[in-house]
Amino acid sequence: MRTAADLNFGETGIICGIEGSHPSSRRILEIGFTPGQEIELISKAVFNDPLAFSVRGTIIAIRKNEAACIKLI
Repeated sequence: MRTAADLNFGETGIICGIEGSHPSSRRILEIGFTPGQEIELISKAVFNDPLAFSVRGTIIAIRKNEAACIKLI
């Protein structure tokens, strides 16, 4: 299964779930990464961490290990 960390620049995906065992899973849900939302990878930092995503009309940057717990369709 693909994760948000696997997206390439400009690629989109639909969130199908968040891995509940990750320590930041609750925060990720609270900032708008909820199932059914379309996300797009907007930018990567120099060493691919953090990653900036467009979600719900805003740009949110999260760490790559946090993006790895966002499961995509």
